[in-house]
Amino acid sequence: MVYRESGQFKTTYANDMAMFPITQDRWGLMTIIVIAVVAVPLVANDYWITSLLIPFLIFALAALGLNVLTGYAGQLSLGHAGFMGVGAYAAYNLATRIPDMPLLLSFLGAGLITTVVGMLFGLPSLRIKEFYLAVATLAAQFIIEWAFSSIGWFSGGTATMTLDTPPMIIFGYHIHTPRQRYYLTLGIVMLLTLLAKNLVRSQVGRAWMAMRDMDVAAEAMGIRPLTTKLLAFAISSFYAGVAGALYGFVFLTSVDITAFELERSFRLLFMVIIGGLGSILGSFLGAAFIVLLPILINNAATLFVGTVPTNLIANIELMVFGGLIIFFLIVEPYGLARLWHTTKEKLRLWPFPH
Repeated sequence: MVYRESGQFKTTYANDMAMFPITQDRWGLMTIIVIAVVAVPLVANDYWITSLLIPFLIFALAALGLNVLTGYAGQLSLGHAGFMGVGAYAAYNLATRIPDMPLLLSFLGAGLITTVVGMLFGLPSLRIKEFYLAVATLAAQFIIEWAFSSIGWFSGGTATMTLDTPPMIIFGYHIHTPRQRYYLTLGIVMLLTLLAKNLVRSQVGRAWMAMRDMDVAAEAMGIRPLTTKLLAFAISSFYAGVAGALYGFVFLTSVDITAFELERSFRLLFMVIIGGLGSILGSFLGAAFIVLLPILINNAATLFVGTVPTNLIANIELMVFGGLIIFFLIVEPYGLARLWHTTKEKLRLWPFPH
């Protein structure tokens, strides 16, 4: 078969610890990057770019942040969409209140502000965990929603809840066409994905996984729970803040707290569960699945049934989401990423049994 390690020898520790030690993986990654950078903008129309590809990339980035917290560090969160809302409002206020604020710097500032907020709400993780931590993060979601809908300072004192974002300008160039927005989102997502991949392979990532698997043993080995857990909340919140800023500026071109309600938090959690806990690839697979599933359901209903009411389609989506979560928790708890990993193992060993 094509996917084989035979003949690939590693003579140094650096080669053995490489991010992609197998040649086929490196070529596969480069192929995906070339397709995303060159082929997709040439083939996809404006609808696909605006309505599918851009939200897929943004949700993948948000799911990646949640996967760092839940999948790698073992800290369950139900308020991730609230942190996205913090990032969106922070980017809006930075861009509108500070004259000549660079767009990328406002996104970075939004991520840092969200990091501080996430660490504040992550303090209960030092005393509570599992179900009780989930309730604490759920409270964070409601507090954030209340703050942005009730305190007028965040919206600049305007009466409306929907705030139009200012024009996006980077180095003097206006970012307004769908392809320009796509490239902006793709560049940020690729950079932060590379950062996350290296982070989970570092000493910090190993500390997260040790704390996730057995916190008492990890603490006995010298891993500090305070630093480890708060750092996981900080990194996760930073990713959520940048994703929220992209969602408001690039996708919606407006900031509205109703776009970051509790349902969004649950959808992000669904992405992580279906894609695969503790997997960078799983964040992208889960986001692709959740973004494409409503379209597949709608097309299938139209093809086989005809015109279907919108509310019925929405209810079918929720039932399918729930059924798939139960299915993956029972059959494959590690999600689509584990299925892909199993497929690669079969290709490596075929035709030998294992």
